[in-house]
Amino acid sequence: MDKIPQLEIETRIAKLQKILVQQQLDGALLLWNSDIFYFTGTKQNSYLFVPQSGDPVLMVKRGLDRGIAESFVKDIVSIKSPKEIPSIIATHGITNLTKIGTELDVMPVNLYNFYGKIFDQIEFSDISPAIKQIRAVKSAYEVNIIRQALKIMDEAFSLVPSLLREGMTEIELAALFEAELRKRGYAGVCKMRAFNQSFFYGNVCSGKSGISPSFFDGPVGGTGVSLSDPQGAGWKIINKNEPIYIDYTCIYQGYTGDQTRMFCIGDLPEKLKKAYNDAVFIKNEAVKSMHPGVLAEEPHILALKLAEELGYKDNFMGYKNNQVKFLGHGLGLELDELPIVAKGIKTKIVTGMTFALEPKFVFPEGAIGIENSFVMTENGPECLSITAEDIIYIK
Repeated sequence: MDKIPQLEIETRIAKLQKILVQQQLDGALLLWNSDIFYFTGTKQNSYLFVPQSGDPVLMVKRGLDRGIAESFVKDIVSIKSPKEIPSIIATHGITNLTKIGTELDVMPVNLYNFYGKIFDQIEFSDISPAIKQIRAVKSAYEVNIIRQALKIMDEAFSLVPSLLREGMTEIELAALFEAELRKRGYAGVCKMRAFNQSFFYGNVCSGKSGISPSFFDGPVGGTGVSLSDPQGAGWKIINKNEPIYIDYTCIYQGYTGDQTRMFCIGDLPEKLKKAYNDAVFIKNEAVKSMHPGVLAEEPHILALKLAEELGYKDNFMGYKNNQVKFLGHGLGLELDELPIVAKGIKTKIVTGMTFALEPKFVFPEGAIGIENSFVMTENGPECLSITAEDIIYIK
């Protein structure tokens, strides 16, 4: 496994320190695993303190040797308890702290109160928005990893016709598909920052199971295998002449690719064929509308308009009352990074941002649609997904 290049780590730290200066913060205390990995290159049980200037200090509670081996951070030390953090950073010359940034978007209140006692007389500020903005713009190094994730995805999708058979269950197809991803390096953990959102690999729905909503904030839910996990592939038997919806992530070296493709044993009703073609049309029109600096809401507003004009007001991005209010989302170390492509979101999509667009329709007969991953370039969105977009029919 290759280490994250030293220049990548140094550039990321420098961007964060620039924001610390702008926000008049003495430093940032980072506790969230994804952020620690992003700024250090290792994901051990640890705490990262980034001062306004100078070298950061990574304090590792468990896995010190591995942390040292994996990270280019200069100051990596052992720690037994977070109560030691103030004294450890003081020994590194970081003193006279009055205001510190931390990840208040993901920090529980109890933990916030705990650190408030450790750092007595110090004010905490939310550094999460700044970290999200930094992480949203990917370097060439990061984009290339996401490209590789989509290449793995393409290889797995190309094998679906050989895996799929009438009479198998959704969960059986999911297991076979997931095995192909795993054999090629899928890490197996799809991280999300949003509260109470979790995602295991991806989703297989066939026919009527595609209309089942779930707790997950996505257009297609699926029945899942139990009431405790009511999302994704379930025990439904896959039949002929119904849509088979496969929507998966691929996490490669920490970074996320996201893609949806459609399959069918036999043939589909003309209604669903037309809906798929219309989903591809909406995706293409949304892509055409995008350029560096476009507001994240604009492709979604366009997609909503087109979907309604095409007669899918009750079917676009979910069925009737279970529709979700976005067209796409950012991709990176987490599935729900910036930009959020949704009406009301004024974030500018700039060069280097990576995101997925997923126009989909849900009917009583099932779910159908497409999802591709993109990177914004100076000339507009570049599609990172390389899998052919046609519905694959197995006769």
